[in-house]
Amino acid sequence: MKTRLTKYLTDFSNFSLTRPISDKVRLLEIIAVALTGIGKFIFMDYLNWRLPFVVVAILSWSLYVSYRFKKDKFVLKDWGFRRDNFKNVLKLVLPFGIVSIIAFLVIGYIQGTLNPTWHILPLLITYPIWGTVQQFLTIGLVAGNLSTLKSIRLKKFTVILMTAVLFSVVHYPSVWLMIGTFVLALFYGYVYLKSKNLYVLGLFHGWLGALFYYTVVNQDPFADVFLKYIH
Repeated sequence: MKTRLTKYLTDFSNFSLTRPISDKVRLLEIIAVALTGIGKFIFMDYLNWRLPFVVVAILSWSLYVSYRFKKDKFVLKDWGFRRDNFKNVLKLVLPFGIVSIIAFLVIGYIQGTLNPTWHILPLLITYPIWGTVQQFLTIGLVAGNLSTLKSIRLKKFTVILMTAVLFSVVHYPSVWLMIGTFVLALFYGYVYLKSKNLYVLGLFHGWLGALFYYTVVNQDPFADVFLKYIH
């Protein structure tokens, strides 16, 4: 009996976190994420207001998270803002991260796009914050909500594939970014639906994303976002 109870509590803690919420709220959250993606095309790609858009997006979604938290104290853990399984998820994601870094360096070497500068250092510190926001929106809200819809039952593979396509499209028109984010979202979607931890996913998203820019894409996002305001 004690063993069964322990197993039940462990399973609940790791895999069965689903707060009661209506499909209407789930769909509205997905629509809000889609509008944020459209805003990215308008303000980041077309108007080149990268930093203002990122700041406004983070503040806006932070306000929503705060609002939901006041209504339901368990919602943060349900979304994946949790530390109890951090080490387990880290062990799961780490091999993927190592393989990804090796692949980036090989592709960059072949392309001649290896462009490491000191700019990558502050990006490794700041980018995980934006990476966590992106993972919360695309994986936490989109994949999380699609997988728990009551009116429509979707298979996990379908949810993961739909989320990966959405995440890839948001990074148009860069072909490399679309390919990289598609693969990333496939793996992250699987990890999230299995164990729900946005901290690990956001951290690796930031680190791998920063390295990806300086090795494969041959772009300096730190200069694009910050240096133009300094100069």
